[in-house]
Amino acid sequence: MDLTVYSASWCRDCREAKRFLEKHNIPYTEIDIESTPGAAHAVISNVGKRAIPQFVLNGKWIQPYRPGQGFLHAEMAELFGVPHP
Repeated sequence: MDLTVYSASWCRDCREAKRFLEKHNIPYTEIDIESTPGAAHAVISNVGKRAIPQFVLNGKWIQPYRPGQGFLHAEMAELFGVPHP
């Protein structure tokens, strides 16, 4: 499994997404859109807007949160095959 997380230090939903991955021992590579040249453009090019966090799982872009609802714990648990309380 190859997982990249596009995020930023100021992003609350990004912190929640990374906590979820770390809790379930899911390895990932993080790309900070504020400090990595071209990263923000990559997000915009692939999802049509500057919306983070974004997961790129085996080349597929996935938005792991819903605006106004936050991180999608149940959906991401199912996607990664981990338990969800």
